[in-house]
Amino acid sequence: MAETAPLIGRDPLIAAITTFLSGQDARTLAAIRVALERELNAAGPDALVRLGERLANDGADWDFYPADPLARRIHHVLADRLLEPDSALFGAEHLAAVTGKPVVIFANHLSYSDANLLEVLLHRAGGAALVDRLTVVAGPKVYSSLKRRFSSLCFGTIKTPQSSGLSTEDAVMNARDVARAARRSIDIAHERLRLGDALLVFAEGTRSRTSGLQQMLTGVTRYLDCPGTCVLPVGITGTEALFPIGDDTLHPVKAVTRVGRPIPASALRERTGRDRRLVMDIVGLAIAELLPPEYRGAYADNAADLDEARRLMRGLFD
Repeated sequence: MAETAPLIGRDPLIAAITTFLSGQDARTLAAIRVALERELNAAGPDALVRLGERLANDGADWDFYPADPLARRIHHVLADRLLEPDSALFGAEHLAAVTGKPVVIFANHLSYSDANLLEVLLHRAGGAALVDRLTVVAGPKVYSSLKRRFSSLCFGTIKTPQSSGLSTEDAVMNARDVARAARRSIDIAHERLRLGDALLVFAEGTRSRTSGLQQMLTGVTRYLDCPGTCVLPVGITGTEALFPIGDDTLHPVKAVTRVGRPIPASALRERTGRDRRLVMDIVGLAIAELLPPEYRGAYADNAADLDEARRLMRGLFD
């Protein structure tokens, strides 16, 4: 059941945001406060009411949760002050190839801020059309606090369970409940793809604590079952310092995102004989190619047992 909608006024919202950012210097905080006042004045009280209603939804159901325009604009205001000027997205030329097509974006996972960072940098790089249809497959923890729910409102989200081997704290579920909820989230994801959404999936299943890529989960291949779906690999660096694991505040950083060439999911299935492990190892290698060596982890150049995946991946682009 949803929480009672919080009464959000302009000044309390600004106070909450600046308190969260209390680690910033006084000049930066003052600039953020002025920019937020300007944005919220322009949005008007009705937009604040709608945002409050959205924040009250605690994600109790395994469902789709749409974006909130005001939450997105607020995050862009913050990104303008917290991302260093040389933060950038490379590979925007690949976005045209997925225009109007079902697409699943697979990215490495360093921080709770990864999806927000990708949304901001895509927008800056001319990828507004992709941003406007962005839906993130998100674990239960994303809905566990007002702060996290606020960040999740920059895009659509589909609540999905973590596997019992990866989940912690209140996210723990038994295997039967995990399977039932996962089936529902996949069905919703397929429906969102048919409606034109672009899915963002963090296929490691959890944030990396070393910044190195972890092995991709084979279960996420089920998101690729819609006809005509493309895989868009993305590599992210820098967000592990923006919102570090174990920290409760944001830090100014240089964050970089690289977008790779899209891969038809049908080609992945054909070349691998529908071997789900091989499919996801190829996706992992495609992400690793977009990352510096120290971020490649399980998909490093010298990683064992990936020779077949490497051979099949080369054939995709011959």
